[in-house]
Amino acid sequence: MTQRPSNTASPWSSLSKGKGRRPMFEKILIANRGEIALRIHRACREMGIRTVAVHSTADSEAMHVRLADESVCLGPPSARDSYLNKVALLSAATITGADAIHPGYGFLSENADFAEMVVEHGFTFIGPSPAHIRMMGDKITAKRAAQHAGLPIVPGSDGAVQNEAEALALANEFGYPILFKATAGGGGRGMKVATCPEDLVEAFRTARAEAGAAFGNSEVYMEKYLQAPRHIEVQVLGDSHGGAVHLGERDCSLQRKHQKVLEEARSPALNEEQRETIGETARRAVERLGYTNAGTMEFLYENGQFYFIEMNTRLQVEHPVTEMITGIDLVREQIRIAAGAPLGYTQKDIRFQGHAIECRVNAEDPETFAPSPGRVTDFHQPGGMGVRVDSGLYQGVMVPPHYDSMVAKLIVHGASRNECLMRLRRALDEFVIEGIHTTLPLHRKLMRSPTFLDGAYDIHWLEHFVEQGGS
Repeated sequence: MTQRPSNTASPWSSLSKGKGRRPMFEKILIANRGEIALRIHRACREMGIRTVAVHSTADSEAMHVRLADESVCLGPPSARDSYLNKVALLSAATITGADAIHPGYGFLSENADFAEMVVEHGFTFIGPSPAHIRMMGDKITAKRAAQHAGLPIVPGSDGAVQNEAEALALANEFGYPILFKATAGGGGRGMKVATCPEDLVEAFRTARAEAGAAFGNSEVYMEKYLQAPRHIEVQVLGDSHGGAVHLGERDCSLQRKHQKVLEEARSPALNEEQRETIGETARRAVERLGYTNAGTMEFLYENGQFYFIEMNTRLQVEHPVTEMITGIDLVREQIRIAAGAPLGYTQKDIRFQGHAIECRVNAEDPETFAPSPGRVTDFHQPGGMGVRVDSGLYQGVMVPPHYDSMVAKLIVHGASRNECLMRLRRALDEFVIEGIHTTLPLHRKLMRSPTFLDGAYDIHWLEHFVEQGGS
């Protein structure tokens, strides 16, 4: 463990003086790595809260490790032996005297067992309750909870499909094409489409096999397959005092193999009435569920209709676009809510300004998408009005091969979508990452696509764009 001089006592300690309020945290352990660990550190530092970075031996040079007040090495490069090691994380929190643990996204951020362990060991988990994580972690339970909370859902099975005969009967009931989805997990694994009865049996068996291999749970459920939808999600916040707000929608339809590539807020596909409807629907659901902290309700949108698909009970990768159009620091809000503070504002106080777009930059070959780990030999990030880069990269740092390939996020804000696009094109031209391959060329190609520039894409469009060589 290394230690560095820390700041003075938190200026937020005055929260402890209010009746019924818990004191703000003095020290937070960040149970993550990369750009999100650095993002959380920065929010803590601005709040006067000390930070503990954890890392594997592969991440000993990481920027969040270098900047944190203290750091603890969890173990070898394997995520199983480091960032997913619950005992090591709790031990690190104990020996450093941390008050709370922020899980970021990925790794253990939506692990209800870990959240329970954090609380049982006397720390605060900066996120929703274990019960809500568990509820939304199983897609069947989440679907039922969503129905109860008044959210529109995709027609489909009421629970796990037990056999091929049941699947055939259900498909005849609500029509083809249909989609099988794993009840646990995500990222496209355990998802198979069937367009006719002849395809269904094989799709069912393959989906079950993939789900079992990926998540240790072979159960799948079935729903109507929407053929050309948009992926629209709504950012929500709830506090422990009954307060609930939505912070608008994000359009996350640009995806490759079910992985998001670019997100924007607000969606170019919605009008103001539709935005207000889906936002208020999500906000009321937060109230009915009694949900606390940050969360994201994800929907498919087709032919003017919204269909709830899942709720992410954590901070999203794409949260910066919401921050850019609202001026609200979501990590700061997560910390305040976890400390027992009320939101301090209502829905009518939130103002949406302009347009924001985020490009995910991955350490991958832009043509084959093969991972490209290695040492960064040159790094220059763009700047100027309305430009933000969230990244832990710097010249000389090693990008290890053991983790997710995303190494940076370029976020641009403008008064309008057109201004935002012009600014994004300029920022992409300025962005330099050398020594490794990245997906920056893909984003530059998108800036030349009339379909993207017109906002006329759906969740399948990017796959075709990539297959055609970006033309």
